[in-house]
Amino acid sequence: MEFNSNLFQEKEKVWKSYGETSWHRNWKKVFPASFRELSFTDQLLGDLHRADVHTPCGTTLEFQNSPISLEELRSREAFYPKLVWVLNGKKFKGFRILKSLPDVDDPRLNGFDFCHSDHLSMIRTSEFLYGHGAAKVMNFYHPELKNIPLTSYYYSFCWKQPHRVWYEAKAPIVVDLGGHFLYQLKQRPQVSGDYAYLHMISRKSFIDQYLVSV
Repeated sequence: MEFNSNLFQEKEKVWKSYGETSWHRNWKKVFPASFRELSFTDQLLGDLHRADVHTPCGTTLEFQNSPISLEELRSREAFYPKLVWVLNGKKFKGFRILKSLPDVDDPRLNGFDFCHSDHLSMIRTSEFLYGHGAAKVMNFYHPELKNIPLTSYYYSFCWKQPHRVWYEAKAPIVVDLGGHFLYQLKQRPQVSGDYAYLHMISRKSFIDQYLVSV
């Protein structure tokens, strides 16, 4: 990956013709001008890539206000070795945060799968695998689960009309819903299917980690 200022100048007018939202501009303005809109050439394919923000630590931040194709997602992830997607969640249709979750890595939850529903409940993995009938659904009042505390940073959510391309991402995805917190989209591997959940992080701490060398 090589920075190419000449190609950037040639392409800049094209990029600007598409315009960008105030959400996009405001995110980029958080970072020094020297971090923004850096252009790199793919020496193998001859393609030009422009990073919204490229930090001294080598991380590229891409601020995405609208859906992209799976082809474009894979292209950018293949090109940037350290990429983080930041998505404008305020544009998501049917997206809302639901309930606090326990620590999804709590060893007491080994052998359980989270149910894929709007309600916080679990099933035994063994029953899902080997049960002849439907696995018993248990809420967190059940004796096996009631002593497992809920966290203040993991949340379930629903997304009635999801942009499914984001579930194919390999790079971290951070959802911006406005306010002082951001939500990283994560998935817990499960036998019954990976369980998507949100990890709440402060906006300030997210930004500060990329400004430490400034």
